[in-house]
Amino acid sequence: MEPTNINQITQGTNIVGNIEATQGCRIDGIIKGDITCKAKVHIGPTGQVEGKIVCDSIEIEGRVKANITATDIISLKATAVLGGDIVSSKLSIEPGATFVGNCQIQNNRGGAAQPQPHPEIKK
Repeated sequence: MEPTNINQITQGTNIVGNIEATQGCRIDGIIKGDITCKAKVHIGPTGQVEGKIVCDSIEIEGRVKANITATDIISLKATAVLGGDIVSSKLSIEPGATFVGNCQIQNNRGGAAQPQPHPEIKK
């Protein structure tokens, strides 16, 4: 369930500086700085971020030039443009999204996820 108190940076707002939040953040404006959020970050279709992002989870519809670390999931919607390295336990990329960077998927205990053997094909 999404938190009821969400910090909103609306379209037409430009911020130069870092943001720290304990509640969720929705960004439809422009941020040049780091974002640290203990909840979900949502970059709307008009949102732009340049910096570093550390959060619980993130959904991107806009443009992001940042390294991202999320403890849960990074979700790139079809309109997303992401340039940067990402670390998360889960990743979702819709067709049409652009991602240029490196990706590291880790389990929730902080270690790299172990590859699973392919199931045998039975005849």
